[in-house]
Amino acid sequence: MTSLDKTFFPGEQRDDFTVIGSVTQRADALGHVTGRTAFFEDLTPPGLLHLKMARSQRHHARIAGVDLSDALAVDGVVRILTHADIPNNLYTPLKLIGVEPDDEPILAEDTVRYLGDPICAVVAETEAAAYEAVARIRVTYQDLPAVFDVEEALAEGAPLVNEYQGHNYFTYEGHHCRRLRFGDVDEAFARADHVFEWRYESAPIEHAPTETTGCIVVPQPDGRLRIHSDTQACFFTLDNTALILGTPFNKLRIVGGTVGGGFGGKVDIVVEPVACVAAMLTNRPVKFVYTRYEEMQVSSPRAAERIYIKDAVMNDGRILGRKIILYVDAGAYARHSPYGTTKAAAHMPGPYAIPNVWADCHCVFTNRTPSSAMRGFGVTIADFALESQMDRIARALEMDPLRLRLLNAYRDGDMKAHRKVAEGTALIEVIQKAAAMVGHELPAEFRRMSSAEGR
Repeated sequence: MTSLDKTFFPGEQRDDFTVIGSVTQRADALGHVTGRTAFFEDLTPPGLLHLKMARSQRHHARIAGVDLSDALAVDGVVRILTHADIPNNLYTPLKLIGVEPDDEPILAEDTVRYLGDPICAVVAETEAAAYEAVARIRVTYQDLPAVFDVEEALAEGAPLVNEYQGHNYFTYEGHHCRRLRFGDVDEAFARADHVFEWRYESAPIEHAPTETTGCIVVPQPDGRLRIHSDTQACFFTLDNTALILGTPFNKLRIVGGTVGGGFGGKVDIVVEPVACVAAMLTNRPVKFVYTRYEEMQVSSPRAAERIYIKDAVMNDGRILGRKIILYVDAGAYARHSPYGTTKAAAHMPGPYAIPNVWADCHCVFTNRTPSSAMRGFGVTIADFALESQMDRIARALEMDPLRLRLLNAYRDGDMKAHRKVAEGTALIEVIQKAAAMVGHELPAEFRRMSSAEGR
């Protein structure tokens, strides 16, 4: 039995827990350590074909020609798919929630926009035959200018990355970025004792799952397709695959199971649609699994971000205003980055009651690998920047960083920058408890603070 400290929020706590605080074996642990856990690749249907992808060797180029003759001559090659074989040749990751336009071809048509953009899919009797055929595909390119920096991509005269978007940024309700306006930041900067401004930046982060992305598609006697996948989102995958295939949802059956590491990276629908097309055209089971190189090179990472934060601060530590400019590197295609950028904007300016806030959050297209979901994407890097900013302000003011946070923390009833009233806040209590646990002495006035009490 675990006894919890009921000093904070006693009405919301129980002390009759029997699992929390005790040693409890995971339900799937024994299967994992004995090797009995089943993964999708354990399936070996008879007549299984192997699909491997021929990918762009350029960051940005027109496709002048594709010669498949040598590849088709490889013994064991059954078929080579091009964009003409895909019923609806655009990924639809956010279409069902109204986020458009769709902007990423399943297989490239006339342009490649990042290193690794898929061009042709080889379907063969063996992996070896598929690899050999991929190596024999000859693509003729006409190189185009590429851009890899978010601010350079938004500069006048920058090469256009994605014609489907029409410009190098995602449009939000007619605006070039996701905007947040609250109060008057210019007036706050004019009144402030100090103005602090710093820049923060992160690189793309790869999920690196133990099990790479993949699926096996098995045609059924009734005309349906059974898809065995390591997707993290079965119904999301089913719905979007059906849209791409132009088939009713009930013609597909997704069989999920144990995912050998996902972390958000396996919500993109990048293997199932083309494997389904191959299975439909051959009427045989088809397996498409990323190599480790593909997982590292072309699977969606966490987006690289660049964040500028400028704060108007008084001598006593009160933050009067905060101005934020965020650039999210979506890579060549949107995928989930417009949603992640919206999440970032919704998280600004952090868990602090700042009366004047201005934020421009840009979702930018570059000729880098498309980015997508990863563990709290949109919030994680924003938190890193916001809390680093708080620490730097505290150092500049020679102030305890915990006291700075307590002074500015949200309390119940505060109006957030998004014009929502804060409720259920607990930052003050969390800081107080953490300080007590590590022996960090707070002045009495800060120990008496409460999230439930107004300012």
